[in-house]
Amino acid sequence: MPTILVADDDANIRELVCLFLRNDGYTTAEAADGKEALEVYAREHVDLVVLDIMMPVMDGWTLCKELRKADPDLPLLMLTARGETWEKVKGFELGTDDYLTKPFDPLELTVRVRALLKRYRIGSAQMIRFGSTTLDRQTYKVISGTESLSLPLKEFELLYKLAGTPGQVYTREQLIDQIWGIDYPGDDRTVDVHIKRLRERFAATPDFRIETVRGLGYRLEVTE
Repeated sequence: MPTILVADDDANIRELVCLFLRNDGYTTAEAADGKEALEVYAREHVDLVVLDIMMPVMDGWTLCKELRKADPDLPLLMLTARGETWEKVKGFELGTDDYLTKPFDPLELTVRVRALLKRYRIGSAQMIRFGSTTLDRQTYKVISGTESLSLPLKEFELLYKLAGTPGQVYTREQLIDQIWGIDYPGDDRTVDVHIKRLRERFAATPDFRIETVRGLGYRLEVTE
């Protein structure tokens, strides 16, 4: 079963989170701060990390950044008492996949963990399928029903990124960095233009839609 690393300086929270995760069938590991979490990650196989923001020695922001350097595809769930929009934006910009505010419903926690692990398995594949639509990264083609469409490289990569983790919100900055590169001289409007083109191309496709998340960015929702 997948191993979940829980990083939180509150021992009671760690115990509670690990209890519910183990009851759902997962193996758990614990860390009281970001530095200890990195040490656990370095010596053990970890499939997902649940992390708090406010921790001593190394906070959740820094931990998230360091984990993203080590593994860009490691699922990260930020668990915190704070819920302001700007903090969600900062978390997504640093690479957090999802966000859950304390106090939390244990059932929601386990559901979100299962969803993140499923997204990771989809995202690590070379071919993504939902409904009658297939994205093939080897040929850079999108097959919708009986039609095959070749997209411009950046449009395909953008769609593949969103489709690889359905439901996950990506900020414009994240998409620029991951699709065009951190040295890209353009601005955020590049993402908006490409999103508009993708929406126009697949307006008649019933399998998915690309949603705008106000104040945050974009996400792809499967509608099959």
